[in-house]
Amino acid sequence: MLTMETNISKIRQDFPALKRLVRGRDLVYLDNAATTLKPQSVIDAITHYYTDLSSNVHRGVHFLSEESTARFEEAREKVSQFISARQSAEIVFTRGTTDAINLVSQSYGKTFIKSGDEILITEMEHHSNIVSWQILCKEKGCVLKVAPITDEGELVMDEFEKLIGPKTKMIALVYVSNVLGTINPVKDIIRLAHERNIPVLIDGAQAVGQFPVDVVDLDCDFFAFSAHKMFGPTGVGVLYAKAEYLNLMPPIQGGGDMILSVSFDKTTYNTIPYKFEAGTPNIAGVIGLGAAVEYINQLGFESIVQHEKDISAYLTQSLGEVEGLKIIGRAKNKVPIASFVLDHVHPHDIGTIIDEEGVAVRTGHHCAQPLMSRYGLPATARASFSLYNTKEEVDILIKAIEKVKAVFK
Repeated sequence: MLTMETNISKIRQDFPALKRLVRGRDLVYLDNAATTLKPQSVIDAITHYYTDLSSNVHRGVHFLSEESTARFEEAREKVSQFISARQSAEIVFTRGTTDAINLVSQSYGKTFIKSGDEILITEMEHHSNIVSWQILCKEKGCVLKVAPITDEGELVMDEFEKLIGPKTKMIALVYVSNVLGTINPVKDIIRLAHERNIPVLIDGAQAVGQFPVDVVDLDCDFFAFSAHKMFGPTGVGVLYAKAEYLNLMPPIQGGGDMILSVSFDKTTYNTIPYKFEAGTPNIAGVIGLGAAVEYINQLGFESIVQHEKDISAYLTQSLGEVEGLKIIGRAKNKVPIASFVLDHVHPHDIGTIIDEEGVAVRTGHHCAQPLMSRYGLPATARASFSLYNTKEEVDILIKAIEKVKAVFK
């Protein structure tokens, strides 16, 4: 297990991308909210599948298929234990968080949400947790309600609770904002919802991998996340859902593996979770996700959380000392994500110039245009940190920002 005394350079050696030079400089990778880098153990797990297994799952009796199936289902069990689900059957593999949210909106939403019903989200949602519900509202005639946030980037809980009414049939919100870094009080919100028999979906994309998640303790009904934001591969994600919901929900895709029997007259669907996993899955991706879970478990969340708290405090302090720079979102409880603007400089120019220093940040609206509008901004620059980042990299970022200021002076 990682301790704070462990030399962070040993952890950095696990990530091949950090050995790269960018424009002749050591890479300073601060775009972790978009996707994290991958440790060698995850890369090796994916390579092993394609090199030694490369067979389909659930369908063959030969050795390679059986071994591939075993690795695939082992990953499901690892994920189940990682988020403390009651059973692995509550783990549905998807293409990512967006796919998982759409599965809920198109299956549960179409089945149980009717015209005139209300869906409650927040101002800080990612587009994936806005557009999927807008599509449902257009199809079903239901209404999308939006809970406000403060200038500091925190939910206005009194207003949030007022928006929960007799017509509210779903609450869907982000656990951690990908723009503000705000950690929302989701457990309190879930309690409020369940007092009124309202199901809750949590977008956990920015939470999983940052700190421990216990879906039973939270008591959420749906929880969506992506492998690639927790050191795993792209193109694979998870929908956790309570078994009682999954059993009620119809599949939204037809094909192989989601059936027990098919005739031209009738199809009998498979049991959960398989009735939601039509077709050949991203087998290598799922195995890679399992390896990512193992990597996080080996390091241990206690030290990861402490390291990122230290980085977050230092980042906020350092950025706050830059004249003309404004941090967007100063929630008391947040992860090391800092969106910022600089006087008289477009965020894209910030990103371009500091890239010359080998510093990778994200610029733009971050798939959260309504949130940008809330702050009256077209875009921000965003620096997001992970377990392999250091305070020295914060210093490099600050020096790069000072260079931007010099260019536009």
